[in-house]
Amino acid sequence: MKKWLIAIIAITMVSTSFSAVFATGNGNGNQYGHEKGVGNPHKFQLGVEALLSDHKDLIAGKKVGLITNPTGVDQKLNSIVDLLQNDPDVELTALYGPEHGVRGDAQAGSYIKSYIDEPTGLPVYSLYGSTRKPTAEMLADIDVLLFDIQDVGTRFYTYIYTMAYAMEAAKENDIPFIVLDRPNPLGGEKVEGPVLDEEYKSFVGNYPIPLRHGMTVGELAKLFNEEFKIGADLTVVEMSGWDRDMYYDETPLEFVAPSPNMPTLDTALVYPGAALIEGTTNISEGRGTTQPFELLGAPFINSTEFAATLNELNLPGVTFRAASFTPSFSKNAGKLTHGVQIHITDRDAYQPVETGLHIVKTMNDLYPEDVQFRSFFNNLIGNGWVLEAIQNGQSVEEIQAQWQEGLDEFKQVRAEYLIY
Repeated sequence: MKKWLIAIIAITMVSTSFSAVFATGNGNGNQYGHEKGVGNPHKFQLGVEALLSDHKDLIAGKKVGLITNPTGVDQKLNSIVDLLQNDPDVELTALYGPEHGVRGDAQAGSYIKSYIDEPTGLPVYSLYGSTRKPTAEMLADIDVLLFDIQDVGTRFYTYIYTMAYAMEAAKENDIPFIVLDRPNPLGGEKVEGPVLDEEYKSFVGNYPIPLRHGMTVGELAKLFNEEFKIGADLTVVEMSGWDRDMYYDETPLEFVAPSPNMPTLDTALVYPGAALIEGTTNISEGRGTTQPFELLGAPFINSTEFAATLNELNLPGVTFRAASFTPSFSKNAGKLTHGVQIHITDRDAYQPVETGLHIVKTMNDLYPEDVQFRSFFNNLIGNGWVLEAIQNGQSVEEIQAQWQEGLDEFKQVRAEYLIY
């Protein structure tokens, strides 16, 4: 065979091999790869897409109430509000807004009033104002109630309790309740942290589940409905193509900020532990910066000392960079603030709850005269003993050992409600 022909064949074989390698993503076994859009997006289907393509009988010819926010979109980023309002088979009659509102424009904790939605002309009933559970009057003009909101996989994110209260109201008013399922952005395998002590029930923790629950909203709805005796006429419209080991960026979905201070997937990844800083009065959790919950600090902290102390712990999958920042609002607004930025180096190894506790303990150990805790910390962690243990000098390992039995018991219950 001539040399030039052999060369052409060899080049072709090498080119084909490289194409095959790059087509597989980064080698972590995900059918979509780790680059968004790799793979066939038609294999993946959200609950809202399954509803409109395969289960429209659940809502066709009925007056529909919808609990949603900006995350209620399909894979093409079409709002479920528009999809339902423009569907001739569906009569959308009312909208219901969680914390931050239907349009997602309200800051954390902001009081939200009911109003008329200008783009649609529909009434919007606030479920984060004086009423967090829909009243009979709010439900008077609907036949079925839908829930379509992206959760972030952490116990103290309030949307899952908006869902639970709405399920209670649906039960009390004989209205079917439908959850349109969405991925857990942190994946659905890892479960971390203490199970909530019911003495510390609040709107940032209404049921005894751990800080990182590892469930989708549909799975949580099933668990709430059965384990906590809500008893609603519940239907979960399932996704297809989602595996429990998938992070959000391993799906074909674009990340739509679930709330004003949850701008990226990185925010969601650190949130289960870093948000414990909200339980202080004078340490910024990064609100008012472009990297909330990744930046943490206070004017009295020595950032170099703080970062070095945390890095000496050699925590898995994370490193800390000394950082200074000036929040534009919230705690320490307008003040030069010193602390750290959390950098996740290996998200599969990273343990956000353990990391968050180490951050809190290190702050307390280095600056015991300066750190000011408030009772809200106990609501976030879900009990009254962890903070006491930290202040009494117990190690994070000792603290984790104390909650392990309850966590193991939850995992057994959880297994009964997993869909995927």
